[in-house]
Amino acid sequence: MPRPMYRSRSWRRIKRVTPNGGVVVHYEKRRPSRARCAICGKELNGVPSLRPFELSKLAKTMKRPERMYGGVVCPQCLARGLRESVRLSLGTFSAE
Repeated sequence: MPRPMYRSRSWRRIKRVTPNGGVVVHYEKRRPSRARCAICGKELNGVPSLRPFELSKLAKTMKRPERMYGGVVCPQCLARGLRESVRLSLGTFSAE
């Protein structure tokens, strides 16, 4: 019988064949869900869905895209936000 902590379904069960032909069960945590856009909720590309200890081993450039708000906001929402901010800033200058 497995240890009590491994009896819940939050642990993934993986069957492994040992060199002598026996089968053992390994337990590992399940994969986390994909990162999502903070504005529209769409899944973000370029952001790996890894556990924190695996993410800490990656280089910074592998963790998120290298653009403004990379890994937080999708490119479409970023473009929309930039357009709106430019439109607002131009509107304030023309009002003077």
